[in-house]
Amino acid sequence: MSPLFNHSHFDIVLRRQHSRKEGKPKFTAVPSRFLNLTNDFEFAGWGSISHLTLTPQDICHGEAELNVFREEQVLGQFTASALAANDILGGVFYTLPSVVAVAGVYSPISLFVAALTLFLWRPVMEEMASALPISGASYTYLLNVSTKPVALLGSALLLLDFSATAVVSAATAASYLAGEVTLPFPVYVGAVFVFVLFTLVSLLGLRESARVATGVLAMHVLVMITLIIASVIAWGRGGMAQLSSNWTLGHVDLSPAAIARQVFNGICIGMLGLTGFECAPAYISKMKQNCYPKVLRNLHISVLVLTSGIMLIVLALLPLDVVESGSNILSLLAQKVAGKWLRIMVVIDAVVVLCAGVLTGILSACELLVKLSCDRVLPRAFLATVPATGAPYVTVISFIAFSALIYASTGASLIVISQMFTMVWLAVMALFPISLILLRFSRPRLPRASQCSLFFVAGAIGVTVTVAAGNVAMAPTIAGWFALYLVILLVLFYMSQNKVILLRWMYWTYDQLPWLHRLQFTKGWGDGLIRRMRNLRRQEVCLLVKTDEINNLFNMILYVRHNEETSRLKMVHFHSGDIPSEMEANAKILDEAFPEITVDLILVKGQFDPKNLAALSHHLNIPRALMFMSSPGPNFRYPVAELGARIISI
Repeated sequence: MSPLFNHSHFDIVLRRQHSRKEGKPKFTAVPSRFLNLTNDFEFAGWGSISHLTLTPQDICHGEAELNVFREEQVLGQFTASALAANDILGGVFYTLPSVVAVAGVYSPISLFVAALTLFLWRPVMEEMASALPISGASYTYLLNVSTKPVALLGSALLLLDFSATAVVSAATAASYLAGEVTLPFPVYVGAVFVFVLFTLVSLLGLRESARVATGVLAMHVLVMITLIIASVIAWGRGGMAQLSSNWTLGHVDLSPAAIARQVFNGICIGMLGLTGFECAPAYISKMKQNCYPKVLRNLHISVLVLTSGIMLIVLALLPLDVVESGSNILSLLAQKVAGKWLRIMVVIDAVVVLCAGVLTGILSACELLVKLSCDRVLPRAFLATVPATGAPYVTVISFIAFSALIYASTGASLIVISQMFTMVWLAVMALFPISLILLRFSRPRLPRASQCSLFFVAGAIGVTVTVAAGNVAMAPTIAGWFALYLVILLVLFYMSQNKVILLRWMYWTYDQLPWLHRLQFTKGWGDGLIRRMRNLRRQEVCLLVKTDEINNLFNMILYVRHNEETSRLKMVHFHSGDIPSEMEANAKILDEAFPEITVDLILVKGQFDPKNLAALSHHLNIPRALMFMSSPGPNFRYPVAELGARIISI
């Protein structure tokens, strides 16, 4: 009788596994692409199959790590709002003059409409955060719903956005102060002083930085309320004469088309006043549970009321030519409605709150850069922290240096940075609806607390494209500066991500030039390049697998090969005694199918939960950022953020 198909298939697998010789390459028929290297160089070694029971020490370490993660959720809705609100509310000091220059008396309308557009983004951002409450958005969103190269595009845009936030805030603070008093140094030196000061503040740690931001926001709100009350009183005494005069002057000889154009241009520039809204997801893992939607609400309401409201008050109390002069509008308003004492308060408030915008950029960038370091895009040195505060000092200093470099490369031009800022912000905001589309297509089973209509997704993308086109039409050089910095960052990130590929090309070039092998100075380069490539591929990664379906396992290993530089893969299956029947045989087949990767199968007895996963990470010495899994279903009991693993398949 002929054997059943399953039996014959298993016999073939056994024969192939028993016939292979220990230490021999997994392939011999394919020639090497290198002149002086055989296929042994490509061979990563045969994998193994083992059983593992986590020790009590591993479990204790997992519990401790999980507790640390939960204890880091220290930000309530007001402290979390304060970090981003200082940036978004500080925008009134540099947005109002820019909007008035293009929209004139229609500036309040433009600013109000610009703020209304955030109603499109809030549901989108809430759904993304409920599905993936992980710091570093939109990089982390793209990393979990697409591929690593796509995520690096998001990280480049985010880093540019955070850097522009810091630079514009610092330079505007120095410029605002220079407009009131004579400084003994140039404006760019003042911006450097601000960078140095808030570098020191950032090194105090997140909790202390949040307290500083909360104090700054409280002062800003108090000053703005005082200014608004004094202005309303002055408006009541003076009546509508100034507003009527400005209105008459502002739309004289304007056709309806010209008015619509002014309003549209004002909306395009007014989006600059919304910058800071995108910073909130960057530190969402530090927020307390169910806090994030309230943070977005607080930020939205504040900008909706403040920017357009103050712009209306300005036009009601100051002559149009003074408003359009581009001077420190709010300090002039304070002088008119209450005198010098309020003007001094407004100037101090402007400088302090704009400086706090630098803090927002630094803290947001730190979360991103630490995540990039955990994902092996940046060196592990970026994870080094100050022992007393836990602040990542290498990350802080590197980001400040990068921001200073961008500022210097533009000739310390605040106009150029502000123009690029608008484009970068729009690109970052476009990543949220794009990420949500990818989430619904690639990870539809991922649990989430809320789900928004596709109308909001399409609306957010449409607004982004329209406003970006409007900004480029007004200042075509914006696109050039934006593309320049984006391309530079992408090149740097992709070089860092693909170090082994670059080294292979370097070795191939070296291999093609025999005379380099004979020179005393260069003859050892080949061995050095080989050692470096092997060291880079030595970092192990882990696949968390649930079933033995070989097509799913194959696709997961393909993801690792295309997105991670490694030759060592641990395929882990948690079980309670029942192991899928084909798991071991399929692991051996996959080990043979990928000669450049050693595939080890580890069968762990225990429940798949955040505590055991952290314990496994400690036992294997593999960071959870380098553990990959398929998407959990709607009945999964644990938060994705507590797992800390990357989701790579449906």
